[in-house]
Amino acid sequence: MEAPSNTMAKRSRGTASRPGQRPPLQRQAPRPAAPPATTVVARPAGLTDEEEARAAALEAAIVAEERQADAASKRARTPRPEPVSRVSTLEISAADEYAYVARDVRRIAIVGGSLVGFLLILWAIAHFTGMGPL
Repeated sequence: MEAPSNTMAKRSRGTASRPGQRPPLQRQAPRPAAPPATTVVARPAGLTDEEEARAAALEAAIVAEERQADAASKRARTPRPEPVSRVSTLEISAADEYAYVARDVRRIAIVGGSLVGFLLILWAIAHFTGMGPL
């Protein structure tokens, strides 16, 4: 019988030597065509009155939106008073425990009282019938 060999198969990463795989395609990106020649139109150095009025209107709208956002975030940050429950979970569990304790004490008192009563009745019977210690 032959002893099993301790050699393992070699694993390779990223090669196409595994069956069912082929090497990745070598594609080249298409080269951009030369940009078409455009003519540059010189713009005036200043703004026209219409452009200034439009810019002022846009700025006023942006400032108004920022104020609304600030007011909304301030309202969101201020903590709202939550209704505070006057009973904590500890008090609830303690009330349940006290109910068990009260019931157990009542049972102990009933059993102990009945035993004391039973012993008093036995003493009375033994005393009035003249039974003495045996």
